[in-house]
This record gives sequence, C-alpha cells and structure tokens, in this order.
Amino acid sequence: MAAIDLNADLGEGFGVWSLGDDDAMLGIVTSANVACGFHAGDPANLMRVCRLAAERGVRIGAQVSYRDLAGFGRRFIDVAVEDLVADVVYQIGALQAIARAAGSTVSYIKPHGALYNTIVTNHEQAAAVAAAVYLADATLPVLGMAGSAFFEEAARVGLHTIAEAFADRTYQPDGQLVSRREDGAVLDDPAAIAQRVVAMVSSGQITAVDGSQVPVSVESVCVHGDSPGAVQIATAVREQLEAAGIDIRPFC
Repeated sequence: MAAIDLNADLGEGFGVWSLGDDDAMLGIVTSANVACGFHAGDPANLMRVCRLAAERGVRIGAQVSYRDLAGFGRRFIDVAVEDLVADVVYQIGALQAIARAAGSTVSYIKPHGALYNTIVTNHEQAAAVAAAVYLADATLPVLGMAGSAFFEEAARVGLHTIAEAFADRTYQPDGQLVSRREDGAVLDDPAAIAQRVVAMVSSGQITAVDGSQVPVSVESVCVHGDSPGAVQIATAVREQLEAAGIDIRPFC
C-alpha cells in the first residue's frame, strides 16, 4: 500500500493574536511544523501545541525561519552566513526544549516561508541552514523540495532529506512554487485540491500553471494551516487519500 505523510505549519499565533485552528489540524495531520518564535509563535502557545501533538501522536518538526516577526518570515533577508547558522541552531534548540517539556521531541526540521524558497536556489544560505541542522542534531531529517540547493547541501553534510509537495500551491513549469504575490498562487477549493493531491501522490506528477506535467518527488504533503478553510482542505485531502487506498502515516 502506498503511504504519505501530511504536514502543516502550526503554532503560528502570537500573544492574543491567533492564526488557524491548531487543535483541529492536529486531528488531521501526521506531522506538525511548529514555529520557533522567529517568524511567529510565543513560548506558551508553542508549549500548548507541542503538548497536543504529543497527546495525539503527531510528529513535531522545528519550523525555522528568518528573524522576521513583522513580515511573518515571508521577506528575503540578506543575512550573514554566520548569523543564519546561529539563528537556526538557536531556534532548533528552543523548540527541542519545549517539545521535551511537553513530553515529546523534535523529529525533523523544515524551513519556513522566504527562507524555504530562498534555499531552493541560493547555495550560500542553503549551506548555512544545512550546517546549522548538522551542528544542532545531525540525526534530524530535513523536509524540503527535491532537487533544491538545500537538499544538495544537506546531502553534502550527511543529513537525511524528505521531499515534500504542497497541496494548495501552484507550480511553475520548472517545478518551483508560483510566488504568493501572483494571482492563483494559492488554491482554495477543497475538493479540487484533494483530487490534485491524490493524483500527485499516485502519479508522481503535478500539473503546472501552463498545463505541463512536472515530475514531483513527494514523501510528505503540506496542507497550510493558515489558509482560509484550512481545516476543510486538510480534511478533504485526508479523506480522498484514504479513499484511494493510500495510507496516512508520519515519515519518521
């Protein structure tokens, strides 16, 4: 039987400001990319999310990012390599302590937002993130885009890589994501998204914005927790995958 992991970005509220329905999403996904305080998330909220994840058997991943609370980590920052290494090590260590206190552990690493997109092609920053993970805990796998500079640099230092694809994002013909600044970059129809994910997982291909078929390696599918209708989308994706005979389980 084919199997796939479902991951979502969670713990992205801050203080009195909430974002998404973490409780509901933790009943659907198998892996939670938990914010580490640099783009979103405060310690009390992160502790609560990690406790819920531990109770429900959901794997916890450290979602590392640029230091950019104001921009939600979605702005490129031309940060010095040594600073980026230290920032990522710091974030991993912080979430490891919170996860441990919540009765669980950090099982993997996933970059967030602009950092994720930058290290698809930027080898300098990709190498910095890979080096940081290696320094913090070289046993942790990294979640990202197959064929990226990040995966090349991660492999160079011996990190295990897990390829993911996105349920609700559109793709360019070269396999990269369409920028959120462009119309149609984010999909919102739960039924259409679910059918798209089943096709992607079953065939190893995804239809790009120009109609071409793009090969895609996928061991985990991201269903964004902060999108409008996120719970409905994630529910539809899980139900359709299960109806297609695809097992939903963590990749680690």
